[in-house]
Amino acid sequence: MSYIRGFASDNNSGVHPDVLKAIEAANVGHAIGYGDDVVTRRCEELFRSIFGLKTDVFFAYNGTGANVIVLQALSRTYNAIICPETAHINVDECGAPEKHSGAKLLPVKTDNGKLTVEGIKQYMHGIGFEHHSQPNLVSITQATELGTLYSLNEIKEIADYVHANNMKLHMDGARISNAAAALGCSLKEMTVDVGVDALSFGGTKNGLMFGEAVLFFDLPTDDVKYIRKQTAQLHSKMRFTAAQFEALLTNDLWLKNALHANKMAQLLAEKVGEIEGVELTQKVESNGVFAIIPESVIADLQKEFFFYVWDVSQSEVRWMTSFDTQEEDIYKFADLLRSKLA
Repeated sequence: MSYIRGFASDNNSGVHPDVLKAIEAANVGHAIGYGDDVVTRRCEELFRSIFGLKTDVFFAYNGTGANVIVLQALSRTYNAIICPETAHINVDECGAPEKHSGAKLLPVKTDNGKLTVEGIKQYMHGIGFEHHSQPNLVSITQATELGTLYSLNEIKEIADYVHANNMKLHMDGARISNAAAALGCSLKEMTVDVGVDALSFGGTKNGLMFGEAVLFFDLPTDDVKYIRKQTAQLHSKMRFTAAQFEALLTNDLWLKNALHANKMAQLLAEKVGEIEGVELTQKVESNGVFAIIPESVIADLQKEFFFYVWDVSQSEVRWMTSFDTQEEDIYKFADLLRSKLA
């Protein structure tokens, strides 16, 4: 069987060797299940050392589950959640956020995947009017689904507006490591320090086998353990999830992995950007490259380096790089693309 490092998704990458070692190290003897074990407790304290003592940690299986836990915890069925129209919770989670939370999603059209205060304001009407869903939560994604980044000031501006209107701010951080690496800031500076109330912290896209972490910052969380169980996100052998995060957060492995993925995206953008017939459509700020290429060459390219078509109507494709992407992968792909377009 052939294993090809393509550019479809950072979900398609392997598991970092240090993470595999951590799983193996945790695989000794028996441990109490459902999170009441030494490894899980130790990892929770590690998260608090990074984000602050008022951080509550809940491990989940996957990104959709992590997002759903947050949205259920912070919203009621009569509420509305404002997000960019490209948000993962709006496009790629099969209606799970609305099904589980009962709240209504209010998508905002954007050109670059980034929400703004002006975009939020269009839905800030009918407050207190019983015939309208009541906005109480704003959800942003960092890095966005288009690979772009919010600056720290942009996040703080949104957070300040959200809090002034008695709402909460959620960050879908499936690729938060890539964002922090690109901006040269700490994880806390990008979240707690600029007003984020809850974070879905991504691990799977940055070298883990499975697992995400849901973080609440200085919020009541008494109900969250029940929500996680009902959402089928409570892992019985949780020590293996926690062990992976412990490896990721130790010695800045999260940062090293993200820096490499970002660097490979920059190289990919540079090499394909030199080819006539390729039009880059977004700033390459994290580990995603978006481009328009002739529809006629897509199928042949996918046979050798699989990737997804992002917008069929424009023949826009998405190429994602990962912690294990190699320079040779990029050079081979660029050569192939150039030959197809010749």
